[in-house]
Amino acid sequence: MNELKDSRVLITGGAGFVGSFIADQLLNQGVKEIIILDNLSRGSKNNIKNILSSEKIRFREGDIRDRVLLHELFQGIDYCFHMAALRITHCVAEPREAIQVMLEGTFNVLEACVKYNIKKVVAASSASVYGLADAFPTKEDHHPYNSITLYGSAKMANELMLRSFYHMYGLNYVALRYFNIYGPRMDIHGRYTEVMIRWYDLIKDGREPLIYGDGKQTMDFVYIEDVARATILALRTEISDEVFNIASGIETSLEELCRLLIEAMEVNLKPKYVPISENIKKVEILRRWADISKAYKIMGFKPKFHLKEGLVRLIEWLKTQEKVGSQTR
Repeated sequence: MNELKDSRVLITGGAGFVGSFIADQLLNQGVKEIIILDNLSRGSKNNIKNILSSEKIRFREGDIRDRVLLHELFQGIDYCFHMAALRITHCVAEPREAIQVMLEGTFNVLEACVKYNIKKVVAASSASVYGLADAFPTKEDHHPYNSITLYGSAKMANELMLRSFYHMYGLNYVALRYFNIYGPRMDIHGRYTEVMIRWYDLIKDGREPLIYGDGKQTMDFVYIEDVARATILALRTEISDEVFNIASGIETSLEELCRLLIEAMEVNLKPKYVPISENIKKVEILRRWADISKAYKIMGFKPKFHLKEGLVRLIEWLKTQEKVGSQTR
C-alpha cells in the first residue's frame, strides 16, 4: 500500500464536490500537507470552510490551464488527485473551452506529474464513457463507442492519455469511472441541477415532483463519502494502469428514487409524469448499472451508504441551504 503518512498531496478541483470530500478524509490519513487547487468555477470555498483553518491545508485559486502555476505547485508533491473538470452541460455550451480544460488541462497536469516525479495520480473519469451500455451490470471492459457526448469523449481521452503517460514515462495512475454521485455539497444552483435537487425544491414547496417519461430510466447512485473513500483507496493500493467503476452496484429507477425522496421528506405527494421532449430523448441515458466487483476484489471497496440513508443526509444538508434548484429542464 502507498503510504500517505507525512506525504504532500495536491488536489485539482479540490474545492469541488468530490475534491472537497477527498480533502476532508485525507486529513485523517496523517498527510503532511494538502494543496487545494481550484478556479472556483464549479467549486466553492464554502465546501472547504471547515478545513481551511488546518495548518495542513493550503488553498490556491487557479486553473489547470496555467502551466506556470502548476509547475510551481507540483514541486515537492508526492501524490495527485486530478478532479478538475467542466460539467457535462458546460461542455455542450462551450465545446472549445471543454477541449482546453478537459484535454489540454489534463495534459498540463500529467506533464507536471512526470516532471516532478509524482508517485501516483488518481484521476476522475465517468460512466459517461459507456454512453448507453450494451451489457448490465456494466463492467470496465465494456467498449466506449456508445458515448455521444463531448464530456464522455474527453473523459475517455483522459484515460488514454493516462495510459500513454504510464507507458512513456512510468507515471503510475488509476482512473475511476464515477457513476451518479449525490450528497451534501452537490450542485444545487442553475438550470441543470441533478434531478433529486429539482424534486426536493418542488416537494418542499408542496408541489408535485416531475418525472419525465415513464420513470423507468435507471441510475446507479453512490453517496459522496463512499466516492471519496474509494478514491483514496485507489491511491493507496499498489495497482496501476487500471480503471474502476465506482458506484453502489444497485440499479434504481427514477420512479423508485422519487418515492424514496418523498418518504424521506415525510410528505404526502405523488409525482406528475410529463412527456420527454425530442431533444432530451436524443441524449437521455435510459439505463445505468455498474458492476463494482473489480473495485471490491482489487481495492477492497464496498459502499457503506444505502440510498435511503444517503437521501436523509442530503435532505438534512439541503435544509441548511438557501432555496435551491430550478423547476425548468
